[in-house]
Amino acid sequence: MRNGRVVLIALLGMGLLGTGAAFGASQEAGLTIAHNTPKFASTAKMLGAVEPSTLVDVSIWLKPHNKAEMDTLAKELYEPGSPSYRHWLTKAEFATRFAPTADEAKTVQKFFTANKMAIVGVGPNNFFVRARGTAAVVSRAFHVALNNYQLDGRVVRGNTTDPVVAGEAGALVASISGLDTLGYVHPMISHASLGKKATGGGGETTAAGATAAAAASPFNSDCFPRYITEKYWTSGGGLPRAQYAGNEYTPAVAGCGYTPENIRAAYNLNALYAEGYTGAGQTIVIIDWCGSPTIQSDANAFSKQFGLPKLTKSNFQIIYTPTVSTCEAPDAEINIDVEWAHAIAPGASIDLVVPPSSSFQDVDEAYFYAVNYQLGNSISGSYGSEELYTSSTVLATEDLISETAAVMGIAANFSTGDNGDFTYDEPLFYQASVSAPADSPYVTAVGGVSLALNSNNTIAWQTGWGTNINVLYDEGVVTDPPINGYFYAGAGGGPSAFFDKPAFQNKVAGSTRMLPDVSWLADPYTGAYIAISEPGVIPELQYQVYGGTSLACPMFAALWAIANQEAGEPLGQAAPYLYSMTSKEIIDIVPYSQKTNVSGFIKDADGTENYSQMRLAAPLEGTTSFVSAVWDIPLYEDTSALLTFGTDTGLKTAKGWDDVTGVGVPDGKAFADYFKQ
Repeated sequence: MRNGRVVLIALLGMGLLGTGAAFGASQEAGLTIAHNTPKFASTAKMLGAVEPSTLVDVSIWLKPHNKAEMDTLAKELYEPGSPSYRHWLTKAEFATRFAPTADEAKTVQKFFTANKMAIVGVGPNNFFVRARGTAAVVSRAFHVALNNYQLDGRVVRGNTTDPVVAGEAGALVASISGLDTLGYVHPMISHASLGKKATGGGGETTAAGATAAAAASPFNSDCFPRYITEKYWTSGGGLPRAQYAGNEYTPAVAGCGYTPENIRAAYNLNALYAEGYTGAGQTIVIIDWCGSPTIQSDANAFSKQFGLPKLTKSNFQIIYTPTVSTCEAPDAEINIDVEWAHAIAPGASIDLVVPPSSSFQDVDEAYFYAVNYQLGNSISGSYGSEELYTSSTVLATEDLISETAAVMGIAANFSTGDNGDFTYDEPLFYQASVSAPADSPYVTAVGGVSLALNSNNTIAWQTGWGTNINVLYDEGVVTDPPINGYFYAGAGGGPSAFFDKPAFQNKVAGSTRMLPDVSWLADPYTGAYIAISEPGVIPELQYQVYGGTSLACPMFAALWAIANQEAGEPLGQAAPYLYSMTSKEIIDIVPYSQKTNVSGFIKDADGTENYSQMRLAAPLEGTTSFVSAVWDIPLYEDTSALLTFGTDTGLKTAKGWDDVTGVGVPDGKAFADYFKQ
């Protein structure tokens, strides 16, 4: 029922409230690195010990110097009245004030070599040391047992207890990564596929105001083309029968999606480009693991189709770190990120930073590489893990990297995920949570909206992204009653259980960091086209519709690059500015409903039962404003559903800041012009 959906499986040790959680406690054998044990070690099925000869890479992250001073500076740099305002640190200045020393890194190296582990490398500015050894060697070095576990249908490695570091190195350790094999997931998402192809039964549609499709174009941006009356009857003509009337979701096979032309017009970007602001002179940094063998050719096909500049060596590079790693097949996530960052900021350069895997170890080291070497002023991270099950050491490492970015004038932008508040996906405790690294106070957290456009590309309506699906008619049988809906996907948000509230959110209710800060297009049912090569398909180059906060994040990161261009200087983290903007720069997303929402009735052996718009769309999690539409799924005969837009598990869109859309969606020109010199 959730084809194309990425379901979160990165479950790590539970975080602790507060940014000052201790990393270790003294023991006779050395220093215990607390909260460095994955949560699944106590709940998942243990399959046995890891084969002793298995090679394991482990990284020790070193504590920064003068952390309290760094925290103070990170605040002063964003206070307009401060003497430090926007006086960003250079790489050398940051290293001098806050980086571990070469001698400290050598102490950690000695720990590794004394325990018969080979040094793989030392990270930039000595912030981490990576080493390799067999599972047997690693287990002895850190006084842990390494086991294999069954988790969500796959085998993962994990340590059973917190690691211990003996000797002088222990006092230098902030965290250890690599003992387990869990990591991040991409919050990209496509349409759900419902039912099976079937015959029998029947149905008919009476449409009002239908418009002819442009048969010559493969692109369909008419998501809600008409008002329909839909009649269904059970196979053989018997009962139950049903009739529904209201909005129709497009019957096109690929659904609907938006092109760069649609989005540029809808969000007032064309006027921005006319002023000469396209992101020229800026670099957008995109972090995506594994890589894609066709990304440049796919992106250039996309660019040619939509009149964008070509990506060449002068404006596009792929940086593999620490080694070259390319997946055998194209990755839709990379296509979303590169193509839509380029679509929003066609004049900006793009650096695609590619770690070899999705592990916390590999991705965090790639993230730090991008920050330390100041590859660009705007970073897009379309990935995350559920905060509730991410160890506090991982959260603290992410936060340190993001804070480093903030004091160096770099904006770190991260997706808030596609699972709402996670309660619909969590198999253990059904506790609400948010996505990391988007939860860091030094990150701009990007949520999502659903979008409907008029024929002239003006905005018809927007809602906070949260999509419910109710099956109305399946395999020739009327669903009676039709109240069997479920939450399909929606933008992540809510309170962090780990980080305190940042100063820029002082007017937002709650005592902790609240997500998101801002939002943009994310609903896959009103998503965006990408060009992607599909080996074995004719033609190989395909145009497909995707959504997710994986789409919203690179779009916002690209607009932020343009804002930096207009400012004529690096602006740093975006979030502190957003909460001072007006309705001119930020479009507030408020609850929205339509008179043309779907209602109907079912006739069965007990008589006729009427279903109001509200009743038919249930469950709504207390939401009273929404948009609903009938979807006759074109790939499955005799299968129809009700799509409900604007319902996001326990999260709700509201006037002002809300936990689905943050402060709202940027108006392209006004947003960037806010920073004009």
